[in-house]
Formats: sequence, structure tokens, C-alpha cells
Amino acid sequence: MQNVRDAGVAQEVESSRHNHSAARLAASESALQALYLAAGAAAIGLMFWYLQFSTRAVCCGDFDGYYHIKWSRLLWEGITSGEFPPTFVWLPFTTLNPQDYVDHHFLFHILQIPFTWFSDLRMAAKVSAWLFASLAVFSCYWLIVRNQLRYPLLWLLALLACPADFYFRMNMSKAPSISIVFMVAGIFLLFEGKYRWLAPLAFLYLWTYSMFVMLGVAAVVWTGVLWWSERRIEWRPILWITIGIALGFIINPYFPDNMRLFYEHALMKIKTSDFTTRVGGEWYPYGSWEILQNCFVAFVAMFIGYVAFNPTDRRRAARPLFFLVFATVLLIITARSRRWVEYWPPFAVLFAAFSLQPYFDGVRRSLNPSSDTAASDTSAAGLPPLDDSPEVVTDRWYKDWYQLTAVSVVTVALGTIIFFSARWTAKDIRGSAAPEQYRGATQWIRRNVPKGEMIFNTDWDDFPMLFFYDTDHRYASGLDPTYLLDKNPELSRAYEDVTLGREPNMAEVIRDRFGARYVFTDKTDDHNNFYRSAMDSGRFEDVYLDEHCMVLRVMDEPSTKDTK
Repeated sequence: MQNVRDAGVAQEVESSRHNHSAARLAASESALQALYLAAGAAAIGLMFWYLQFSTRAVCCGDFDGYYHIKWSRLLWEGITSGEFPPTFVWLPFTTLNPQDYVDHHFLFHILQIPFTWFSDLRMAAKVSAWLFASLAVFSCYWLIVRNQLRYPLLWLLALLACPADFYFRMNMSKAPSISIVFMVAGIFLLFEGKYRWLAPLAFLYLWTYSMFVMLGVAAVVWTGVLWWSERRIEWRPILWITIGIALGFIINPYFPDNMRLFYEHALMKIKTSDFTTRVGGEWYPYGSWEILQNCFVAFVAMFIGYVAFNPTDRRRAARPLFFLVFATVLLIITARSRRWVEYWPPFAVLFAAFSLQPYFDGVRRSLNPSSDTAASDTSAAGLPPLDDSPEVVTDRWYKDWYQLTAVSVVTVALGTIIFFSARWTAKDIRGSAAPEQYRGATQWIRRNVPKGEMIFNTDWDDFPMLFFYDTDHRYASGLDPTYLLDKNPELSRAYEDVTLGREPNMAEVIRDRFGARYVFTDKTDDHNNFYRSAMDSGRFEDVYLDEHCMVLRVMDEPSTKDTK
């Protein structure tokens, strides 16, 4: 009897030791994960800080960030004054006229509001862009650490080695960075089977940006993956996302106009090669050599993922297969339109990371296959074989040495790519237009042109900076040329003819059809024909001129002065 009690006590002691050891192991793993995440957050934050503050401008390439931060400020003023959302009166000829305006970045603008409490809205836009871009890349890295993939710091470097165009667009004060966070959150919920949470996620995503459709794509892909790996149809992800999207459309301050604008945006994204007006360069495709050079690391990641993907164990292959399909879809649409370069590269890296994990875990072993039960159990668990014979130990040592050497070489290569890519990207960002570029002209307009008057801006993409400095006046076109085209095709053609200098009676068109007495134009070569035609007509006079832009006044009668 005493022996039985002693055996029981010994068993309890052993169990306690085992539990204590397991707890210590779990604590050490949690601490290591926290360390990885802290290192990743610091590296990502420093990278984006360096790039974002390479220029004083609201980064970069276009002026849209000026519109976003200004509108966020106006939303805040609307909240405090009890007029929310405020009426958007600044583009009356477009689909964004006061009656039809839809803020399809609504939640993004709400998220920007705390930053507008800065006294300097320019700095507000830059800090918010830095934070959101850092969160986008960090979310991808978090998914790697959360899934306990091997060599997380290596994958961190791979994420930081994303192409220059990716970093260029991530540094813009726009919604795509937040969009990536939503995508990663959705993928995490799919992997964890927490499908109910997809409904509120889809709801918030729709309120934030029109790319919420990618959440639906992810759900369809995951449903297909589960059918392939487990031979069951999992319909709940699609159902909950559909519910969230439907509620997001309906429970919306812009319903039902938001559905119309989404339809127009969808057509624009689908028909990227069939534009009838000149749109932003990001909507056009890359050249073959250009995309290969720009996205070299992403292409290498895709190649590694394709080669490493092993469909033998279907359950283990589920997550790699998801990224195989999802990243391939993003690759295809990136080839159609360069603006997708802000999505595809990080998911290409995730594809490689998840596909290589079975190899790193030793699942794809060719060394010493063992037939006994214990070895089979360790193989199923992804552990090294139990055979400790000298031959196997030597082979295992060589295999570990090979992995370590390969990882070291790749680390050095990625570090070199990051160094040069960051320098090149920072150089491009430093070329951004100065934030004060149109301030002088808008100050003159505010002092000399009555409030509420129409200003004929000769470039639709100048609108965001004009709006940033001057909300007292309305503008002919802005944010996207298709907004004017969709609302009034005939007026859009007239706008194009005038701005390209093809219209012989441009003064009458500007005054009578657009209701404008003043013209704003920048001094780029794109508008040389317009300026020459305007001056030759004798119906325009310079009223403001600086090194960046000018303001012209439309005269009722031809000038008696010599034309320029």
C-alpha cells in the first residue's frame, strides 16, 4: 500500500515538474515572440520614418494626401459644429457634387482626425502616413511571428526589401496602408476559424476603402482550400463577409449613393486599359522588364513559394496553398495595373514564408526514413527523426549547416537590397513638390476672388493642394478625371479640349460652360499649348505669377495689348 502511495506521489511530482517545465517553455516562447515583434516594430518604424521625412511635402508622387488630411479636418469641424458629415461643395460638375458626394474613405478620414489636432496639417498628414504604413508592414510580420514560422527576422528583412514603388506608395497619406491591415486581419480570422468576426471586419473595411472586395476574394480562396484539404465545404466565411459588406453599404451616411460610386470604381479598375480620358499613371500597366526589375524580390519569393509548396500533406499545405492562390491573384492584377504594387509584394513574401515552413520543420525529409511507430509519430508532428546513429547525426549536422549558410547568404543579400532600395526611394521622395508650391496663388485667389466662385483648374490632379489651401472656392475637376467624365461626358471633352489648347473659343467655354472668371494653371510643359492659345486669343491676362504656377483672368473683350 505504501508503495502505491509512493508511486502516486512520484507521479504527481513528475507531473508537476512536467507542467512547470511546459509553463517555463511557453513563457520563454512568449518572451521570444515579444522580442521578435519589438525588433520588427522598431526596424519597420525606423525605415518608414527615414523615408517619410526625406521630404517636407505630404508624400509623395501626387497631391492626394493634401485632400485627405484637409477633409479629415473638415469632418472634425463638422462634428464639433453639429453639421456632420459636412456638405462637399468643391467639385460641383463631377460625381462628387453636393447631392451625390460619397466619402469612400470615410473611416480612414475618421482615423486621421486625431492627427488634425496638430497645428500643422502637413505634419499631421506625414505622421499619420508614417504610422499607418508601419502598421501595414508590421501586420504582415506579426502574422509570421504569430504562426511561429522559422527565421522570422529573415522574413522581416524580406518584407523590408519590398520594391521601391511599394514604399513610395505606402508613404502616401492614403488608405491602402490601412487596407493591408484589414487584409491581414481577415486572413488571421480565416486561419483561426473565427468566422463570425469577419462580419464586423468587412463592415469596417467597406467604410474605410473600396478594396474591401479582396476580403471576399480571400474568403472564396479559403473555402476552396478547405474543400481541397479537408473535403468539406466551409460556407461560413463567405456568408459572414457578405453580411458585413451588405450592412456596410446600408448602414452608411452615404447610402445609396455609395453603391453607385462603388460600381463606377469597379468599372474603372476592371477596364484599366480602356480609359477614354487621361488618368493617373498608377492605373496603367508596367512594362515587362520594368516590373521584373522593380519587384525582383517579390518575384524571387513567388518562385521560392512555388518550388517549396508541397501538396502531399493536404492539411499542412492549406495555409501555403491559400497564399499561393491569393498572391498569384495579386500578381496577375499587378501586371495589369501598377497601383497594385502596394499589395502584391508583402503577400508574395508571406507565400514564400508559409511554403518553406514545412521544409524548415523537417517535414520534407529524405534522410533516414524510419518505419517504427515512434519515428512515424515524430514525423507527423514535424520533429526530427529519433535515430541518433552517427550517420544520421552527421547528415543532420550538414543539413543544419546548409540551412544556416543559406539563411546567412540570403540575409546579407536582403540587407544589401534594403540599403540601396531605401536610398533610391528616399531620393525619389525628396523630389516631391514643395508643400508651399501653390500657397501663393491660393492666397491671391482668396484675397481677390469672391467666395464661392468657380476656379477653372487646368489639371485635375492639382485640386488636392488647391483644396488644402483654399476651401473658399469651387473647382472644375479634381481627384480623378473619370468623376467629371462619368457625370458629364460632354463637359469632360470640353475640359480636355481647353486644357490641351485645342479649343479655339476657350474663353467662352471657361466663362459660359464652367462659370469661371479665373483660371489656375501650373507651369509644367503639359500646359504650354493651353497658355499659348490663351494668350494668343487676347482674352486672358496674367494676374498672378510665380515660379510654380499662375492665375489668369478671363476678360469679356479681347485685350488691346499685344498678345504674348
